Amino acid sequence: MSNTQTLTPHVYWAQRHGDVQLRVDLCDAENLDISLQENTLHFKARGHGAKGDNDYQFTLEFLEPVLPKVLHKSTQRQVNIKVLKKEEVWWSRLTRQEKKPLFLAPDFDRWQDESDAEKELHEKEEKRINKISVESRIRKDPYLGLKKGYLFMYNLVQFLGFSWIFVNMTVRLFILGQDSFYDTFHTTADMMYFCQMMAVIEIINPLLGLVKTGFFPAMLQVTGRNVILFVILGSLEQMQSKSVVFFVFYLWSTIEIFRYPFYMLACIDTEWKLLTWVRYTIWIPLYPMGVVAEAVAVIQAMPIFDETRLYSLPLPKALGQSLSFSYTLQVYLIIMFLGLFVNFRHLYKQRKRRFRSRKRKAI
Repeated sequence: MSNTQTLTPHVYWAQRHGDVQLRVDLCDAENLDISLQENTLHFKARGHGAKGDNDYQFTLEFLEPVLPKVLHKSTQRQVNIKVLKKEEVWWSRLTRQEKKPLFLAPDFDRWQDESDAEKELHEKEEKRINKISVESRIRKDPYLGLKKGYLFMYNLVQFLGFSWIFVNMTVRLFILGQDSFYDTFHTTADMMYFCQMMAVIEIINPLLGLVKTGFFPAMLQVTGRNVILFVILGSLEQMQSKSVVFFVFYLWSTIEIFRYPFYMLACIDTEWKLLTWVRYTIWIPLYPMGVVAEAVAVIQAMPIFDETRLYSLPLPKALGQSLSFSYTLQVYLIIMFLGLFVNFRHLYKQRKRRFRSRKRKAI
């Protein structure tokens, strides 16, 4: 009958105020069985230790009470164990028994004496206090909830308005086909007037600091659309029955039924990835198409302004009767395409910045 010898691995220990750290010198450990019972740590495992490939085990009864949870991580070279103390106090030794077990030794790589630990504890406490101090100096906006509520309601109203226009035009297109092109203005103009007058708020919001969007891009877009709607289409009855009105209104509403829901969700700190992608992508084909449709409307309106002399600028008799508004529109066409470049560049930067930050978060 042979006696089986119990093998113990080399164990190195260190402590902090809040925990005890053990390093078990056992390579390629497997079949780990680590538990805490009645303040005593029980360890069993198979691996390559001081006595070669064998089963190793040990027990340690701690000097002071510890929490029952054991944190451990096994690597190719060792097993790291962390045990949390019930109270953040410095122990005079690790085990309840005064005589240190032969397999146990200090872990000098992690070792701290009490003064070092106190210093570390003070540094952590100082960092925590500094963090609280910095946070307390940052003034919280007492009207943040009110601002977000106002922006949410504005975007909701605009979304409903443009959705009504989009659905109305889509249904009429399926029912009437190309005939729906010619009465678009008479069926949807009132709602478009409302939405575009409301859009003036988008120029005011950046000035008041309610949104981070730049003032200049918002002014270009809103002013450009309102010139087309109120000056070109609203002033000339002959333009109101042209098919170009359908394309202008349809492109505007298609862009907005994605843009406004995105802003609504941002007000409540919510994001839908698909909606975010569409909002930052759909403008790439639609925005230039919308500007081309607006340019067609301007070009078609020029001869009408020449004929009706509407908005013409009176001139001295020596220079002629008046300067036709069509000359102003020619200048406006140049400004329109310059605005297309400015806004396209602005929107592209927004898209690049948005998806670059998302990639960084994913990494």
